[in-house]
Amino acid sequence: MAQIEEISDTTGTPGQQPTAHGWPAVAAVASATFTVVTSEMLPVGLLTPIGDALDVTGGTAGLTLTVTGLVGAVSAPLLTPLLGRFDRRTVLCALMAVQAVGNLLAAWSADFAVMTAARVLVGIGMGGVWAIAAGLAVRLVPPESVGPATSLVFGGIAVASVLGVPAGTYVGELLGWRAAFVTVGALALLVLIALAVLLPRLPAEQEVRLGGVLRLSGNPRVRRGLAVVALLVTGHFAAYTYVRPVLEEVSGASAGMIGVLLLVYGLAGVAGNFASGAGAARSPRATLLLISAVLAVTVALVPLLGGSVPAAGVLLAVWGLSYGGVSVSTQTWLLTSAPGAREGVSALFVGVFNGAIALGSLLGGLAADGIGTTAALWLGAGLAAAALTAAASGTSPDRTRAAGTPGD
Repeated sequence: MAQIEEISDTTGTPGQQPTAHGWPAVAAVASATFTVVTSEMLPVGLLTPIGDALDVTGGTAGLTLTVTGLVGAVSAPLLTPLLGRFDRRTVLCALMAVQAVGNLLAAWSADFAVMTAARVLVGIGMGGVWAIAAGLAVRLVPPESVGPATSLVFGGIAVASVLGVPAGTYVGELLGWRAAFVTVGALALLVLIALAVLLPRLPAEQEVRLGGVLRLSGNPRVRRGLAVVALLVTGHFAAYTYVRPVLEEVSGASAGMIGVLLLVYGLAGVAGNFASGAGAARSPRATLLLISAVLAVTVALVPLLGGSVPAAGVLLAVWGLSYGGVSVSTQTWLLTSAPGAREGVSALFVGVFNGAIALGSLLGGLAADGIGTTAALWLGAGLAAAALTAAASGTSPDRTRAAGTPGD
């Protein structure tokens, strides 16, 4: 992705050459982002059995996602400055250990209080890994490969966003919801080993201050990009967190069929990630306008036209195709809006993104418990429409100047 490469190849330590293990190391970092985002969103496809086992309502069970998102939103901008002095390889390994402990504790939780504590740990690990991983590609590969390497790191996030939920649902149906958490916990341990083996030493390059991170929100393009992130992600998770009970109610899908439908959604989302990545490299605004419009219409149509399993499958495929591009498109918008401030703007992005996940699951739960499950989808559609308006306003970030050149 040319835009990402343009703003990512200027921050390495002078004289430092990328390691010969560059691409395997990049793959290990991408595996880390995949694992932590999968961990974050794992409860989405397991809300019904989690609620039954812990004796809570579906809306309350959705708080397992809310808690993790809130903690991730706070930990991302805080951990980046706090851990700035430490070797990045050591930090990532430590955060993956926290991630593994959180998932394994969730698997053995006897009540909702223990589950909540486990999800706090997952949020800490997730927020830290996501924020730190964003700035590593430039240190692992030669300058001409920074763009594709950065895309691969964020690809782990995008693929997790669309495949993590159906994969967890499938494991949960086969072996039980606790086995799904054990599986992701074990994956976190494997990724920890891969990071320790494949990453070179990565001492801190520059000090990142919390005040500097927060001041980036004063950039009008960054602020508008964050608003688009907040609206799109809040709307998506207000609806998607409760997609299982909606499918059960509207289309009459069985538990096994829901796993298939979510897999269709996930595969479409992977395709959407790569299609949107190419489009966002040329014009992040145009890509996000299309994504917002398609999401708003599709989510609104699920309660109206999703009365059969085939119809629901088609709508979920379109939903996945559009949402699959949200992460890479919004990240490209923000990186091209704040050249030379990759780590800072990424920390803001992670904070807002995860805060939106928490807010979306919370608002969706309130709507589902107070009005009905389909109300969560109407809410999500409305917020996606608001994102369309936000993306259309103001000046475009598409022609932001190269890294190292002062922006607006």
